[in-house]
Amino acid sequence: MAKKAVEKDSKKDRKKEEKKSKPLKEEKISKSVKEDKKKSKKEKSATKEIKEEKKKKKEDDQPEKTLEEQLEEELTDEEIENFQIDKVDMEKLTNRVCLFLANYDDGIIQSELWKKFKLSSRDGSRLALKLERMGIITREKILENKRWTYVLKIKKTPVSTESIENSPCLVCPVEQKCSLDGEVSPRTCQFLEDWSINELSKPKKKKEQ
Repeated sequence: MAKKAVEKDSKKDRKKEEKKSKPLKEEKISKSVKEDKKKSKKEKSATKEIKEEKKKKKEDDQPEKTLEEQLEEELTDEEIENFQIDKVDMEKLTNRVCLFLANYDDGIIQSELWKKFKLSSRDGSRLALKLERMGIITREKILENKRWTYVLKIKKTPVSTESIENSPCLVCPVEQKCSLDGEVSPRTCQFLEDWSINELSKPKKKKEQ
């Protein structure tokens, strides 16, 4: 009997100890879980910061896009090739730009060119893209005052119609009968002779500087 009583008391004591130790174990586990979560959060935050730093560094390493590069991304080929400036004769403007560029064998920085022709940076940049697509100019990217820009060089001068403007031949009523040996001939045409004399007597235009 005494032995059974001792065993019973021993079981009770063990149960009491287990009851006492259980909250301590749970508390330790809970604390450990919290610490793990906290550690995981810190690691995630650190990883995020590293990624953001790498992304920022990558963006900083990449050269700043020029206005032309932005326009090439925004505009279609058709929009570039058909570019027009309101109330501006684009053919005359193109001829003037090309004649001006012809004076510079090494090309000219585009911002200087746009100032000369009183064009905004956006209009000038779109015109440069158009002229390049037409094969009239070339653009060379350079770093100027810590900013990327372009030097424009003439590739080929477009054919100008200025030399034959107001020519009587353009509105001649007997053009179909005109030939070197015909009844109507450029050799004997009074209209053509008068026009030629008039053109030769005009003062010559100064070359664009």
